Amino acid sequence: MTTAASTRPATTHSLPRTMTFDVDDWNILARCWYPVALVRELGEQPLGVTLLDAPLVVYRAGADIVIADDLCPHRGVPLSMGKGDGQTVACAYHGFRFGGQGKCVRVPAHPDSGIPSKLNLRTYPAVERYGLIWTCLRPEGDAVAIPPMPHWNDPAFQQINCPWIDIAGFAGRQVEGFIDVAHFAFVHTDTFADPENPVVPPYKTRITPDGFEAEYRSSVGNYPIGKSDRGRPGFEWLRHFRVHVPFTATLEIHFPDNGRLVIMNAASPVSARQTRMFAPMCRNFDRDLPLQDVYDFNLKVFEEDRALVEAQKPENLPLDPTLEAHVMADRSSIAYRRALRTMGLSQFFTA
Repeated sequence: MTTAASTRPATTHSLPRTMTFDVDDWNILARCWYPVALVRELGEQPLGVTLLDAPLVVYRAGADIVIADDLCPHRGVPLSMGKGDGQTVACAYHGFRFGGQGKCVRVPAHPDSGIPSKLNLRTYPAVERYGLIWTCLRPEGDAVAIPPMPHWNDPAFQQINCPWIDIAGFAGRQVEGFIDVAHFAFVHTDTFADPENPVVPPYKTRITPDGFEAEYRSSVGNYPIGKSDRGRPGFEWLRHFRVHVPFTATLEIHFPDNGRLVIMNAASPVSARQTRMFAPMCRNFDRDLPLQDVYDFNLKVFEEDRALVEAQKPENLPLDPTLEAHVMADRSSIAYRRALRTMGLSQFFTA
């Protein structure tokens, strides 16, 4: 579902009041699509979210979802403080009401007067995909497309929308951690990894039009620790990473008996120092198990990662390869940083 075009389109001259990104980097990143909410969490009441330092309001206008600057154009009160009815949202200060396409449809103080277009909201496109609501702050021209997710529309697969996770760290650091295969034996020993199996077999990366992909084969399993049948002697686990710059990656894990689990790591940059990580999944096995078990295990895995991402220094992601040390196991990290540089982003990504 996509909203109609904005009545007051955003321009390169309108930037967030508080910037944690370099301005040139912000203008590049703003051309990309990011998730800002789960579809299921949007009811009649508006949601306040932040993307790339820009406060946004998300609300329902009938069958459409509207995403706009979280600011009433009358006296500057956040519309996320207001009330919705599934068709419109009303400002908490003076009750101005806004509907589809962000148009102001009612001014209670003057119900019979015409409404000037200056009262319409600046809106952004809204697309529902993978159970998430996506938007782009600069959709004009060469905007980067929403990344694909393998098997999501395959009827043999169960679709799962895990709750999002907030991380006090930079999106680039979080994505780099997701694609890192050398940390399993040290970080994920309470969830799925084997501390006695730290060796990273050789693997290669392949450049794609919007990033790169890597197929990593090893004996490290992906069953939760304690699962009775988690051992499969001699089984070669394949993890197929597909990275879509700047901050989305999918991991397709090949299980025994032709099982497949796909995890999308969609890191939405709230700011250069805060990330909201969305993780839709789909799988073709264990479809009858409680979803809460999936939510709990996923949270435990990403909480293990979160502690490390939040502790990393520098907090941003150095794109100059000489600024941090690298080993052969870091092929994906090196490819990721190279792909970000190709986008034209700065060496450190932040102001």
